[in-house]
Amino acid sequence: MSDKEMSVKSEKLTAVKGMNDLLPPDSATVEWLEAKVRDLMARYAYRNIRTPIVERTPLFIRGLGEVTDIVEKEMYSFEDRLNGDPLTLRPEATAGVVRAVVEHSMLYEGGKRLYYMGPMFRHERPQRGRYRQFDQIGAEALGFSGAEIDAELILLAVALWKELGLNDVCLELNSLGQPAERLNHRKALISHFELHAEHLDEEAKRRLYSNPLRILDTKNPSMQSVVTSAPKLLDFLGEASLLHFNTLKSILEINGVEFVVNPRLVRGMDYYNLTVFEFTTNRLGSQGTVCAGGRYDYLVEQLGGKPAPAVGWALGVDRILELLKEQGFPMVELELDAYAIISDVSALPVVLKTIEALRSAGISVQMHPSNGDVMGSMKTQFKKADGSKARYALIFGTDEITQNQVTVKALRDGTGSQVSQSLLTVLEWASTLQSTK
Repeated sequence: MSDKEMSVKSEKLTAVKGMNDLLPPDSATVEWLEAKVRDLMARYAYRNIRTPIVERTPLFIRGLGEVTDIVEKEMYSFEDRLNGDPLTLRPEATAGVVRAVVEHSMLYEGGKRLYYMGPMFRHERPQRGRYRQFDQIGAEALGFSGAEIDAELILLAVALWKELGLNDVCLELNSLGQPAERLNHRKALISHFELHAEHLDEEAKRRLYSNPLRILDTKNPSMQSVVTSAPKLLDFLGEASLLHFNTLKSILEINGVEFVVNPRLVRGMDYYNLTVFEFTTNRLGSQGTVCAGGRYDYLVEQLGGKPAPAVGWALGVDRILELLKEQGFPMVELELDAYAIISDVSALPVVLKTIEALRSAGISVQMHPSNGDVMGSMKTQFKKADGSKARYALIFGTDEITQNQVTVKALRDGTGSQVSQSLLTVLEWASTLQSTK
């Protein structure tokens, strides 16, 4: 074996840059967040959908737009080794959800409210709240054209912030109108930027004729004056588009939802029309957008389905976790009911039978592990029990096992009280414990 081969075999293996492990206790916080989302989605009548992580590359090219940053720069694309099919790790979920809806004729019986959770992939420079593999949670309403559904989705997000205890989250709104309105605005934008070409950076010049609307989203400080003075899309909206936007605003206002109309808000995908929105915060630096979405009434047809309206949003789980930490959210930890302390390995069969009965009754129990044929000192086990933050210690000592009992010792109420419980009636104690949770 060569030195190089030896070096490779002995090299410490690490995760791919920008694709991070989720470890306890952070994983417990994510589980808590997901549980909150599932409960809230059920209240709003949204049902879960799960689509593949890998899709055919043309889905994203056709769905997101060939000149978007995601398609041009950020997708993880490759060829299937078996048949040469172009495949891509999904950079976002909406295109895949729409593909699934079309493929399975889900709108045949009417509109659908759906939500998803899962990992997305983009080849970006990793930074706080922006990674190459990142989890998103999203909600999509397909087959509904009214502004009240746009409002429902925004109200759903606002309700989630309340459930999570998040504040300092601001809502920005805009309307992109319909394609014909956007085309007229596009012509005016090009003329405006052509007159100020000397102020455009290289990225803006590249986008000038392919996607001038995206120039409005620039973060370049030297371009702010020319962008601020650019024609506003809202001035090009027709009567129907304005009615849709004004209805949305009215519903939000009557529900006490504060918002700011941002005429420069355009979003990064080509499929949007009419409503677009972002929830932002000033607590996360440059990665201030925590949730964003809008209406995409032409994507279903674009991906091969019968014409159908749709609207949705997605939030970044990593950014929500960062925001929770910024606001001093307490770390979510496993709530353990009991820790089993065992005097001798010979008692393990009886102990395991008892523990399994308790677990079946809904009691969480952690058992102290043996070291081969030795259980470890009782002093060590009590330290472990205390460190586990369990509410009770279950003591299976020699005397207890001989008398077919277990001693239940309180660890968290400050009294240290303990009682003996027959192993035959231990489920009675489990019932009492459940009632005090």
